[in-house]
Amino acid sequence: MASSKRQSVTPLRAVLPSGKKDTDFFQQVWALVRLIPRGRVTSYGAIAACLGARSGARMVGWAMNSSHGVHPKVPAHRVVNRVGLLSGKDHFASPTAMQEQLEKEGIKIKDNQIVDFEKHFWDPGQALTGHQL
Repeated sequence: MASSKRQSVTPLRAVLPSGKKDTDFFQQVWALVRLIPRGRVTSYGAIAACLGARSGARMVGWAMNSSHGVHPKVPAHRVVNRVGLLSGKDHFASPTAMQEQLEKEGIKIKDNQIVDFEKHFWDPGQALTGHQL
């Protein structure tokens, strides 16, 4: 699912906070989600894997559910499930808000799923290769 376009990246250690383990995981998720480029998406599992918590996709989902109202803003609409379904759409202000935000960024949605998911997928682990946590 990797894109042929190489994104400019910020060293992960420069954007991810460190400290207490439980609350910091959410903060690390939010910091990583803020790096997702406009018009791109990633999955809960890809975020978890990038943060060293391969089986932590559900925890990433909880972090996304808790991100509304966090400052700076977290573009939670850019996080979908592993096949591109808008599985978190019910946690937005309206049932269509997630889709509307993605469509504003040029991503087409059909039946609550991203069209050409692989084209829009941003793999945080690959994009940030060579950068240490």
